[in-house]
Order: sequence, then structure tokens, then C-alpha cells
Amino acid sequence: MMNDRPVHAGRCLLLLLAAGTGLYSSPAVLAQDLSQPAAAAAGWKVQVSFPAEVHQKPFTGRVYVFFSRQREEPRTGPGWFRPELFVSQDVMKWPPGEPLEFSPATRKTGLSTPSLPAPFDPAGYRAQAVIRFNPYEREVGTGTGNGFSRVAIMPAGESGETVSLEVNQLVPPRKFENTRWSREFRVRSELLSRFHQRDVFVKGCVTLPASWYDDAERRYPVIFAIPGFGGTHFMGRRTEPIAENNPQGVEFLRVTLDPSCPLGHHVFADSDNNGPWGRALVDEFLPAFDREFRTIPEAESRFLTGHSSGGWSSLWLQIQHPTTFGGTWSTAPDPVDFRDYQQVNLYQPGNNIYTDGNGQPRPLARSGEQVLLWYRDFAGMEWSLGHGGQLHSFEAVFSPQSATGRPQLLFDRRTGEIDLEVARSWEKYDIRLNLERNWPRLKQPLAGKLHVFMGDQDTFYLEGAAVLLKKALADLGSDAVVEIHPGRDHSNLLAGGLRERIRQEMVETFLATRPAQP
Repeated sequence: MMNDRPVHAGRCLLLLLAAGTGLYSSPAVLAQDLSQPAAAAAGWKVQVSFPAEVHQKPFTGRVYVFFSRQREEPRTGPGWFRPELFVSQDVMKWPPGEPLEFSPATRKTGLSTPSLPAPFDPAGYRAQAVIRFNPYEREVGTGTGNGFSRVAIMPAGESGETVSLEVNQLVPPRKFENTRWSREFRVRSELLSRFHQRDVFVKGCVTLPASWYDDAERRYPVIFAIPGFGGTHFMGRRTEPIAENNPQGVEFLRVTLDPSCPLGHHVFADSDNNGPWGRALVDEFLPAFDREFRTIPEAESRFLTGHSSGGWSSLWLQIQHPTTFGGTWSTAPDPVDFRDYQQVNLYQPGNNIYTDGNGQPRPLARSGEQVLLWYRDFAGMEWSLGHGGQLHSFEAVFSPQSATGRPQLLFDRRTGEIDLEVARSWEKYDIRLNLERNWPRLKQPLAGKLHVFMGDQDTFYLEGAAVLLKKALADLGSDAVVEIHPGRDHSNLLAGGLRERIRQEMVETFLATRPAQP
């Protein structure tokens, strides 16, 4: 998300990310001078420009220089778990052809600066400039319509040499290539287009069953799968059908939905900031899909699944539209109870996103006992990249809109302090609270439909919320299945047969609703 007040060319955010060091502070409203004493400064300098051929008008937005020793094209970074260095700068009405300078001596306001242990010597780093021309793209360096430069090798800082990077290429649109077995299906949403005042489409990749071409009259149940953060419907594309060997020859149409939006992952929830994605799916996409494909257009023949943010999405859709879908199998969902929002109770006064009650830094991701990410560091990286990051994606879905038209922030990016008023506004998206408050209405239509799976060593500390949800559902007398799998984390939860079990349970659920065969 951009700052409320774009800064003029010549003011920049310097974010030097060293993997695992946690050396930069969180971005917030801090005005700091990046000028360094001559003895401490590494005299590197990069000038960025763009020609009118790629962008005719003066540009207002964010400009980046990415550095890397790992990637051939630094613009594909910085990466979550092995972040590398980048600098970014907000500009206002920056004209074509005018150079924009990045260097240690550049001043900036409005964002934070790292605390460097030593001068940064860029010698040998690959450098690449990016301009975020397309405000509707979540991705930065690989986002359609954004501009990028050639890759340059940086000289030693002490050389005083200026590296010039002209942003003269645009990331081309990503085209979905239909195959015999997978095809893109797009529905223009009147609801979303009206909300955003531009054309918005609900998209999915439809994978056909193996028998699709054999019997033009046969109709099929459908599995709707929702990818996690960063995933799109492109993940569902196949050049051959899925081999199925199900009881009574059951086969499925499969739809991999696209959950991406400019502010991150919209989770198919109706939102003040992202718009009515849930309604668009149910009221616009599903009817069009049923008309186009040979579905069995009944709730008992529509199944949901998803992992991570997709796991939260599938669970949310089932709860919000209990008579539209016949069941959800949600794996490793994002926080389903905000009393344990990745180990933080958002409703408890005095809690802080960055530090625990003992003042110790809060981890955000782990591998076994080893911490991979810290909350403060990750929030800082995301803020400096701009809109579309994972943490701000939650705010885009759950928070009310601010007076500036942007999502209200759950926590102060400088201090980590939680805004309790914003946290309370999140209650309507708290899945556990939704179930408790609406259980008399939801109990019957949700019977047999809720299945949640989580590893007890989840990489992103999501198991605590799942444990609370399990207890809450048990207290309500629900028949929901909530399983915590020992030794499993975010990436290996589906290993060991769970994926196959989920499909088998979908088959059994479908067959249980069909007339008995003679």
C-alpha cells in the first residue's frame, strides 16, 4: 500500500534486507535523513529513467532498484525466506527522460530506514530497476504492465561510478493457453465492475474429466479449489485429465479459482476494500459456469477445497453460503479465530504484533524449531514493496475503509501496536465467532459439511487458531471434522495420503446424495 502522500522524486526509502539479520526497522511515518558521514558511506549511485515510448505521461507511484547475487533477474525478488536487497522511492509527476537518483546520500520522508551495521558495498551485485506502472497488479517486478530495465553489474561503491538503468521494457500480459483438458473461464462481474468502476472478471481454470468427450449428455459434480496467497487459476492448467478410479465411476469437473486482486488475496469475501467477491462468485460466476459446462447444478454436487489463504476462503464460502455448496475440505487455513492470529490475541488490550508480553520479538514463520521470519522484519519488507503483500492483504479484506480510501491498518507499522477499534471491526470475519453467533441458523445446513485439517507444527503458526475452532465447534455440538495432524507443517500437511482421502470423502459424500443404482 502506498503512503497517503506520495513524495517527490529525490526522496526515497532505502531498504537493505539481509536474510536472517533483521537489520531494518518497520516502515511507518518516520522522517529520517539517509545521508551518511563520508567515512561510513559506500558511494554507490544508481540513476533510473524511463522513455516516453513506454509511458508517455509523468508517473506518480513507486520506483524500485532490486539487487541480487542469487537471481539472474533481481526484479523477481526479494522472496520471503531469503530476501535480498532493494531500494524504493515514491515519486509524484516524474516526467519521462528525467533521471531519478538512488544513493546512500538521498533523503527521504514518510517511510523507515534500516540500521546498517556497515556501509553497503554493491560490488558484484546484479541491479535492475522497476517502475510500478500498473496500480492494479499485486506483483511488483513481474506484474503485467509494470516497467523494468536491463540487468547491470554494480561496480565497487568506492569507484564513484554511476549506474544508469533505463526502464524501457514492460511485463507482457500473461496469456492462458487452453488445452484439450483445461480451459480458462471468465465471467465479467457487474457487481465488482460497478464497485471498482472498471471491468473486473471472476476467473477460473476448468479441468475436464477423462470421459468428457465420450458422452455429450453426462453431467458431473464439481470441485472448486482455491489457491493460497500468490496463487492464481493458472495453477490448475493441465495437458491431460486427472486419472480417477473412484467408486461407481465418479468423475469431477474441477475449477481452480483465481483469488488474486490488486491488494493481495480477496479470499472470496465481501469486503469494504476489495468489493463483493463472495456474491460475485455465487450470484454471477456459478450460474454462468452451470450454463457453460455440464454440471449437476445442485449444492450437493459442489465441493470446496483450498490450502492456506485458499483454506480460509473455502471455509468462509461454505459458512456464508451453506446451501450453495455441499461441503468444504479446508487445509491449513489462515487464522480462523482471531484470539490466535498467528499467536496474537487481537482482542486483548495491550497486545503487540511485533513483541510478546515479555518484550521478545514475535516469529512469523518457522521450520521445526528454527525461526525463518520475524513479524517486524516481514512487515517492513512488505510495506516497502507496497500494496499486495500478505499482511496488508488481511487488512484489505477484514478492515473498514479509511478516510483516504485505503484499508484501515490493524497495527502501527513502526511500533507494532494493535488498533483495538480496527481489531473489533474484524469480528465479522472471525470464523469461530461467525459460527458461534449464527449457530441456530447454520447448524442444520452445515451438517456434515465442515472438514478442516492442520499440522501441529504449521510453518506460519496457524495451528493455535484451528485448535480453538475445534473446541468451539465441539462445544456447539457440531459434527464438523477438525483434525490437527502431528508432525505436519504447512507444506507437507497433504502428504501421506490426506490429499487422496479428501477426494475419496468427496466421492462418498456425492454418492450419498444420489439415488441408489438398480
